[in-house]
Amino acid sequence: MKVIVVGTGRMGQLICARASQLGHEVLAAGDRLNPGEVPQAAGQADVIIDFSHPDNLEWILSLPSQAAIVEGTTGYSQEHLDRLHAAAGHRPVFFSANYSLGIAVLKKLAAQAAAMLEGFDIEIVETHHALKADAPSGTALALRDAVDPDRQFTTVCGRQGQTGARKKEIGIHALRGGTAAGDHDVLYLGPQETVKLSHHAESREIFVNGALKAAEFTAGQQPGLYTMEELLEEKNS
Repeated sequence: MKVIVVGTGRMGQLICARASQLGHEVLAAGDRLNPGEVPQAAGQADVIIDFSHPDNLEWILSLPSQAAIVEGTTGYSQEHLDRLHAAAGHRPVFFSANYSLGIAVLKKLAAQAAAMLEGFDIEIVETHHALKADAPSGTALALRDAVDPDRQFTTVCGRQGQTGARKKEIGIHALRGGTAAGDHDVLYLGPQETVKLSHHAESREIFVNGALKAAEFTAGQQPGLYTMEELLEEKNS
């Protein structure tokens, strides 16, 4: 598989190294500010893997390539997401806020628990390293969508001051510090009992391996938007 990596930070470097270890050919790595050989190599690529910044999306979509896109950048606006959906009309696009298989399972379990624990209050807590640029994490928002798919509840990001009694809301709390790769907890708080579903990432390698599995899955697919849901289904088929 011929790969282009967008993003030259820690994740981009890890993806380049691991892809080469697995026998894939990394054609180029860069971004819109430091494109390197990406524009020249784009037409040869089977897949473009992006772990960078939302500002790179338009540049990626303008490259002379119809390669599959594996999108791991977080912090996208609705306009960005609309652009990805439009691109999926003529090329395969894989999008996930988190490329951990464990998180994909957590989302399923979180949705099931929310349906079974009707009336319980729900809070989401996420912890990431000190350098993470966005909050709350894309994964925390994806978990919010899993437990409240119809958006019946107001999302409250942190609380302070005289907030009054809890309303019809889901709280999301972002912790930042150290080198934490990513922890996510979904709490269901009911009368005299609490249920907590948790995922702990020990290193970024799980996201690297998941992104490359997604790339192998997506390269050669028909145009469309793919998620970890489809990857899990293939893994279990």
